[in-house]
Amino acid sequence: MVCELAPHEQVYLLVNDETTEQDVRARLTKARAALANVTLLKIPTVDVWMRDYGPTFITRVAQENPRAFNDWIFNGWGGKYQAYEQDERVAKEIAALLKVPVFDYPVVLEGGSIEVNGAGTCLTTEQCLLHKNRNPHLRRDEIEDFLKDSLGVSHIIWLGEGIAGDDTDGHIDDIARFVAPSTVVCVVEADSKDENYNFLQDNYQRLQSSTNEKGEKLSVVALPCPAPIYYDGARLPASYANFYIANGVVLAPVFDDPNDAKALGILQELFPERRVVGLRCNEVIAGLGAIHCVTQQEPEAPCS
Repeated sequence: MVCELAPHEQVYLLVNDETTEQDVRARLTKARAALANVTLLKIPTVDVWMRDYGPTFITRVAQENPRAFNDWIFNGWGGKYQAYEQDERVAKEIAALLKVPVFDYPVVLEGGSIEVNGAGTCLTTEQCLLHKNRNPHLRRDEIEDFLKDSLGVSHIIWLGEGIAGDDTDGHIDDIARFVAPSTVVCVVEADSKDENYNFLQDNYQRLQSSTNEKGEKLSVVALPCPAPIYYDGARLPASYANFYIANGVVLAPVFDDPNDAKALGILQELFPERRVVGLRCNEVIAGLGAIHCVTQQEPEAPCS
């Protein structure tokens, strides 16, 4: 991932300590990564899921500090993993190093549970944001108001449930992603006997009847699903939707599956000005996440 990203954008990589930093630097040197664009930050973490516990950047026009970020409460995906809750502090440590303002919100939210089009629309799921293990004191309309306030959006689209094997209670980044302000990709299962089939059909149909913040109908592009992948008898949440959009490339997960080429081809058509790169994620997905889950984009500061 670093080798593909560093030629196009600055990459910040968290390391636990000095020993780890030296090891990582040696690995990157051996892999011939563009080290001039790689910064290693010594911030200890329990695990790699930066999208969920890390900062979510926002931009503000006509501000002295146009770039800032939101820091929500991370509770280990609804209290499932107590040890992981230690990563809740990581966002503030990043803020101290990058010297950016932080907006603190007393609301449980993970970055992988929201998807925005950059123009005023937010996608999320009922399974996750309305789950009693997140914010049982908040009603649906109160959560919508919170999203509008914290993300600067005006329109919320609710999908239903996520894919099988997803321990995050249905994160949106395994289901549907914006590729343009009015274009969204949505994973669809072709096998009607698969346990994902009905959930994904429901999400696809909801998107087809949805509009963006301007009231324009969305263009919905179907992404295939890979065949089920299992680890120790448990199904893993493998999804082609868990891609990361970078400056010059799009990094997409692949799984040694016949649908890999089809998914990459669809994404390449949607990103004609970027090179779509498939990265094998069979081992990564054993941790129940993929490329989007371990990344967090930092926007360029807007002009005031």
